[in-house]
Amino acid sequence: MHVAFPRIHVITDTLDVVRGVAGLDDIAVQIRVKSHDAAAYALVVAALEICRPVGTMVLVNDRVGVALAAGADGVHVGADDLPVEAARRVLGPGAIVGATCRTPAAARAAVAAGASYLGAGPAFHTTTKDGLPPPLGPAAIAAVAEAVPGTPVLAIGGITADRVPLLAVHGVAAVSAFAADPKGAAAEFLAVLP
Repeated sequence: MHVAFPRIHVITDTLDVVRGVAGLDDIAVQIRVKSHDAAAYALVVAALEICRPVGTMVLVNDRVGVALAAGADGVHVGADDLPVEAARRVLGPGAIVGATCRTPAAARAAVAAGASYLGAGPAFHTTTKDGLPPPLGPAAIAAVAEAVPGTPVLAIGGITADRVPLLAVHGVAAVSAFAADPKGAAAEFLAVLP
């Protein structure tokens, strides 16, 4: 695993994308599977086989049990998932636990509950996930980051390389940006991140 917390989180359910970014600097892979635990578990195990030898962090979206069973580096929980403190209790003190936050108060609460990093969003309009609240915009994302100094905050939702300079955050997480050309997209994001 890298010494610094990765600034680019690639959210995917495709091993081709995992292969495309594994081993690149400043990258973490977050496996997000919409179907069932068995499919998620199989994908996480396969992703770990690709990522572990090259030191790329593997997180699991929403599914704490899958993360624990597969031996992933951690989990990212949203508002409708297990609370941060419960995920931390299950996975232990050494695991990475990320939480989705939209306000400074929620950010402070998540960090107090044991979150390792936060995802703030949606930053911009996105069609990757249904049922999302309205976009926060750069100012609200910055307010979340400012509320928790020392905790990495990643902007998520509608993230493109040309929008990254608008965001005062540790890094970004994206889904569709990496689908076609994972390696190229990673290089593009790294070039514009501060």
